[in-house]
Amino acid sequence: MAGLTLRSLALIGALLLGGCGLLPDQADETAGWSAQRIYSEARGSMNEGGYERAIRLYERLEARYPYGRYAQQAQIDVAYAHYKKNEPALAIAAADRFIRLHPNHPHVDYAYYLKGLVTFNEDLGLFANLSRQDLSERDPKGAQESFDTFRELVTRFPDSRYAPDARQRMQYLVNSLAAHEVHVARYYHRRGAYVAAINRAKAALANYPESPAIEEALYLLVQSYDALGMTDLRDDADRVLRLNFPDSVYYSGGPQVRKPWWQLW
Repeated sequence: MAGLTLRSLALIGALLLGGCGLLPDQADETAGWSAQRIYSEARGSMNEGGYERAIRLYERLEARYPYGRYAQQAQIDVAYAHYKKNEPALAIAAADRFIRLHPNHPHVDYAYYLKGLVTFNEDLGLFANLSRQDLSERDPKGAQESFDTFRELVTRFPDSRYAPDARQRMQYLVNSLAAHEVHVARYYHRRGAYVAAINRAKAALANYPESPAIEEALYLLVQSYDALGMTDLRDDADRVLRLNFPDSVYYSGGPQVRKPWWQLW
């Protein structure tokens, strides 16, 4: 009985070994490749839009050759590949990892720029249809995170090649955040929640005093104070509105159809 068992095991083992030859060839295509060759192949795939293969090669490069300039460059390139592959969370994680591991790298400014760009592009969808959406439940967290990242970039690396574009995007984000506050204020005003409307309009005025949205914020203050019978505050707000926007469209009852400021980006 024992002998039969041994013979059975031996037969099973032989079948398994023989079956291995029937499996698809899973050999590593990079076996024997140098760090330079793996990197070149990854870059070639990236340039052709093969981001998945590029990511796989970059990760293999870092695993096999963890030290040196190719591994460092692979770490930042893989962040870009995730960004292009529409994987924002992985792109941000890769950029954060590069910043943490190489805070003094000559290209660390690009890591900050890429990280800000990821969240910036995510929020374009949020702010692209402000005039057609109810934003009362929207969370501008992503826009704030993008702004903070760009601000860190221009603060730490004011002469970076990416700084001018980052500053322009920061201004866009400031205007976006202000518009968000004003649209929420309008939401409350339309529903008769005048105190809430006043608070959000005042927040826009306090935090984003140079943004295009403050004209409407002042108008909402005038209307909300008037609805509450607070005539002194209404008149004060109206005075500020007329002083800063003497040709405001709100004097004639407000704009009917107004081209959104963000279309100028």
